[in-house]
Order: sequence, then structure tokens, then C-alpha cells
Amino acid sequence: MADDKLRSVSLRRTGLGQYEVRNARGGTITIGAGDSGGAEFTPVELLLAALGGCTGADVDYITSKRAEPDSFVVQVTGEKIKDEAGGNRLASLVIELSVAFPEGAAGDAAREMLPRAARMSHDRLCTVSRTVELGTPVDTRVTPPAE
Repeated sequence: MADDKLRSVSLRRTGLGQYEVRNARGGTITIGAGDSGGAEFTPVELLLAALGGCTGADVDYITSKRAEPDSFVVQVTGEKIKDEAGGNRLASLVIELSVAFPEGAAGDAAREMLPRAARMSHDRLCTVSRTVELGTPVDTRVTPPAE
């Protein structure tokens, strides 16, 4: 990527409400509205996964310098609501980290670092949760198709 600060994905319609998402590195996933009965992720589930993945990766990189975890699970939940303006959004977003480290000095150091690592991710490292919390405006545009 020429601009290492720019992040982007492209979506290509594969069916009604279903899309193949592609990143600049060639990775793909399928997303959909969740009504097809398929295993695709919905956009809301991807947002939750992005929150958990960002926080999880931050915490993992920090704590794994001290000890490799025995288990590492991130659970992310949110409640879909209609707000005062009648629009859909998520409320009560929660990221729960359940991490176990081995016994011993290295595991003790990782356990001690875990709460601080979670705060560091929340307060300054995780681009996703910080963007959601700060309420970055979204500019939606319609452009002519590429020829």
C-alpha cells in the first residue's frame, strides 16, 4: 500500500444482501444480512469481532512477552437498540477477556500485567474501540461504477 495509514476493504455483491469482502492483501470473507441460513458473518458480528480482535491482539502481544497463555478467550457482546431518533445502533458494548497463564514467575508476571494491558488497549492502543467510543463521523457517498 502506498499510504501506510490508509486502511480499506472492498465488497462485491454475490447475492441479495450477501457480499465477498476483500482486503489489500488478498484475504476474503463472506458477510451477509444473516437471513440466508448460511454461516456468513453479519456486519454487526464483524464489528463485534473487530472490537474483540483489536483488544485481544493488543493484550496478547503485551502479556505473551511474559508468558504464553494456557487459554485466551475474548467474548464481545452488544445490545441492538433503536435510539431516540429511531435509528438502529449497538449499546452496552462489553469486551470480556478470559485468559489463563501457567503457574510460576512468568505466569505471575503475565497475570499481573493483564489488567494494565486491557486498560492500555482501551485507552490508547485499539484503533477500533477508540474509533467507536470517540464517534468518528462516517461519510457515505454514491459514485458512478468503474468502467
